[in-house]
Amino acid sequence: MLSVEPTAIPAVKIITPKKHGDHRGFFSEVYNRAAMAEAGIDLVFVQDNHSLSGPVGTLRGLHFQSPPFAQDKLVRVTRGRILDIAVDIRASSPSFGRHVAVELSAENWRQILIPAGFAHGFVTLEPDTEVLYKVTAPYGPANDHGLAFDDPALGIDWRLPPDALVLSDKDRRHPRLSDLPRYFD
Repeated sequence: MLSVEPTAIPAVKIITPKKHGDHRGFFSEVYNRAAMAEAGIDLVFVQDNHSLSGPVGTLRGLHFQSPPFAQDKLVRVTRGRILDIAVDIRASSPSFGRHVAVELSAENWRQILIPAGFAHGFVTLEPDTEVLYKVTAPYGPANDHGLAFDDPALGIDWRLPPDALVLSDKDRRHPRLSDLPRYFD
């Protein structure tokens, strides 16, 4: 059905659904709530999001929502390739300020489960990359926050030189971890 692998931060998991292929193409059950619950992941997703990023080096993030709109995310790529980043911003966590980096692509068929309490972002490694992700809470504009993608304290290697990154103005203005209020204890 599906494979669940731990990462360096146990709360973040890599999920790989089974892919059945033949001469026609493939079929894959990319999400099954019962199978996820059987694997110990019992979440109710309420919204699907889909993004298209044209240029290589498009960086989206690092984003999160604070309670009561905090979101768990299940992220996958349907076209192209990304480096996906999850940063632990749970103040009482032993891995506070650490991150996990996972390459997701249409080819490797991996997904990443990012729990609430993590800032999330990705950079595209191929042109015209499409990312789909499920979330456990709807968008709450007043609870929409971010973390500086280039905070030296995080030590994130985005794999591309800073001048090759394409960001929104909003994503360039997020605070560093040391200036971030403690939304998650």
